[in-house]
Amino acid sequence: MTMDAAARSLREAKHVVVFTGAGASAESGIPTFRDALTGLWERFDPAQLATPEAYRADPSLCWGWYEWRRRKVELAQPNDAHRAIADLVKHVPKLTVVTQNVDDLHERAGSLEVIHLHGSLNSPRCIDCGLTHTLALPFDTLPEGGARLEPPACSACNGSIRPGVVWFGEMLPEQAWNDALEAVEACDFFLSVGTSGMVYPAAELPLRALGNGATVVHVNQVRFDVSSREHFLEGSASRMLPTLLCRAFP
Repeated sequence: MTMDAAARSLREAKHVVVFTGAGASAESGIPTFRDALTGLWERFDPAQLATPEAYRADPSLCWGWYEWRRRKVELAQPNDAHRAIADLVKHVPKLTVVTQNVDDLHERAGSLEVIHLHGSLNSPRCIDCGLTHTLALPFDTLPEGGARLEPPACSACNGSIRPGVVWFGEMLPEQAWNDALEAVEACDFFLSVGTSGMVYPAAELPLRALGNGATVVHVNQVRFDVSSREHFLEGSASRMLPTLLCRAFP
């Protein structure tokens, strides 16, 4: 599918789902799990810091890692892809944004009611009782290279506060997953941005959309295999999405 053909399909769409992955935020300088790490973290595999077992074994190491990531997000700014997605709501009858990212760049760009499949760095909770932690989390003692940090204590049960993200081996938030499925099964245009479709069950979403007759378009800097019924636009999200919107809605 050419850019112009994708633009025509988008222009005719009644319900658009935009599904974003790490590639969308990487252009804002947010490190992905595949990026080389520096400072304290260069000796660790990020995947080994992203499990409940790792947190219970070394809470200060894991909490420090996620606070370092949250600090990176706070210093970052939404890029042109985030802004184009937020702007899309002005042009289509219905828009649903679903993301695998745990940052808040979609919201800061202006998107509303974003479905976060993998949780959020800004929604920490107690690892024992599950109570949401609402107290401010200071950054002033966090060096650039990262540091161990003792997690806060839960105000209800005195348990340790954990990051509000989905770790390896954990289920996706039920409400978020159900909301995403409902949107995907009702949409007629599915735009996948910055995700290679390797992480399940989220990777099922484009297939669900395709199975329900939607046009499925992937935008990614690196080409990967898709079925003959899906379409691919190769390039950076921050360049391709504004171009797509300009072609669709001149």
